This record gives sequence, structure tokens and C-alpha cells, in this order.
Amino acid sequence: VQLQASGGGLVQPGGSLRLSCVASGFDLDYYAIGWFRQAPGKEREGVLCISRNNISTYVAEFAKDRFAISRDNTKNTMYLQMNSLKPEDTAVYYCAIDPIDDLVANGMARNWGQGTQVTVSS
Repeated sequence: VQLQASGGGLVQPGGSLRLSCVASGFDLDYYAIGWFRQAPGKEREGVLCISRNNISTYVAEFAKDRFAISRDNTKNTMYLQMNSLKPEDTAVYYCAIDPIDDLVANGMARNWGQGTQVTVSS
């Protein structure tokens, strides 16, 4: 069982990226999902989280109106669409899932992907 994140890369300020995270060995129907990030020298922080029923459980201020979380349970895949990217969005982005909504929302999920690097620079 594993979470495999992908889609990171180098993007110019103002650009967009869509991150994906495939959950192998899990049935996403039964999991809350979330995206987190960690910038160099900083602690990991939440980005966006949703419950098993797709109710928003966490929204970082910086993510409002720019980022969106979604899932396709038929593909066991979750997504993070990021628009209007800024240099301060540079970080390693992690996906996380857990059957318990609150654990994901609080950053305590028991299943984490390996991270994908996002660099926003001109």
C-alpha cells in the first residue's frame, strides 16, 4: 500500500500546476484526503483537506481562491490544482489520507506520500 505523488516541477510565477497522488492498495471512498507542504527551513503546513464525504475540513489562507483539492475515487487518485503560483509556494508537497477526517485535517494522517517538489521561480 502506498501513496505516490507526482506533477511537481519548475514553474514561473503566475503559472499553474496540478499535482496528483495515486493511492495504491487503498479505496479512497473510505478516506479523508489532504495536501500539505514543507518549505526549506520551515515546518510542514496544511494546504487543503477534505473529508470522506468531500466536505472541506481545512483551508490554508494562502490556498484560498488559488488552490483546489479534488479526487477521482474511480482512479484512486487525488489532485491539487494550483493556480497563480508565487515564489513563496515553493515547497515539497505531500499527499496524506486517513479514514478519520480529523486526523487528516490536523496533519496527523497515518498514510503519507513521498512528496513532490514544486519550485516557483523565473
